[in-house]
Amino acid sequence: MGKSRLLIVEDDVDISNMLKIYFSGMDFDVDVAVRGSDALEKTKQVLPHLIVLDIMLPDIDGYEVCRTLRTNMRTSHIPVIFLTQKDERSDKLQGLELGADDYITKPFDIEELKLRVQGAIRRAERESLTDPRSGLPAGRLIEEQLRRIIREKDWALLDARINSFEPFKDVYGFVAGDDVLRFTAMLIGEIVDELGTPSDFIGHAGGDNFVIITTYDKAAPIKARLKERFDEEVQTHYNFMDRQQGYVQAPVADGSTRRVPFMTMAVGVVSPNEQSFADIREITELAAEARRQDAASAGG
Repeated sequence: MGKSRLLIVEDDVDISNMLKIYFSGMDFDVDVAVRGSDALEKTKQVLPHLIVLDIMLPDIDGYEVCRTLRTNMRTSHIPVIFLTQKDERSDKLQGLELGADDYITKPFDIEELKLRVQGAIRRAERESLTDPRSGLPAGRLIEEQLRRIIREKDWALLDARINSFEPFKDVYGFVAGDDVLRFTAMLIGEIVDELGTPSDFIGHAGGDNFVIITTYDKAAPIKARLKERFDEEVQTHYNFMDRQQGYVQAPVADGSTRRVPFMTMAVGVVSPNEQSFADIREITELAAEARRQDAASAGG
């Protein structure tokens, strides 16, 4: 499993450097933002597993940052711990009302902050809110989105799966496999930012399976761009020799090997504009069938 990604939003350079050094030593992948607008941009580029957010910032305050995160479908699930010099009950209540997960006051005990960070990340994973590898919304949050859209019109759900992912892991290992999942999550985010809408939802349904919920008119362009870019850019995850020969030699149970093609992306699309759904199970089943047909038509 990869490192948990932590975003520190703090304009006091001494504090932010100290936190970056400390949490990096605890095997976190740490990024720092000194302004609220920078934090929102960084979060859009790479989803952190948790944000430590100072309230007093030089541009927009931490409350506004938290409000923006909570009202965006892509970032509403990210745990936020407020870090502030204020110790007024009203300030704590305002932060918690905005959806902050915790609150710690300066000067703080860094061991206590570490435990709160670890606890919030574990809680999100245990409650099936986020996938620990990609940081994307997982089981329960995906189910909530399905229950929301089944009552609405003009949406489309894309079921995306990585072909030949398991043989890749057999050859290159679990760490390389997790790198591919993080790459896929970032790629989907870039494409949805480019071609989708601000209210689009991206989820990690588990393993090599991702979901995108967008509007009906955006689904086809997103599908085409995702398949094109993934199939091309995933090749950087293979070594030079495999890229030269155009395939990998994957082990099989009898001790021999077999040729396996490079990973590609299969995408199925369903929408109430073209189908009717009795329940959310039918949405996922029909989307999976459409994805299997896409894989078969591409020889995947």
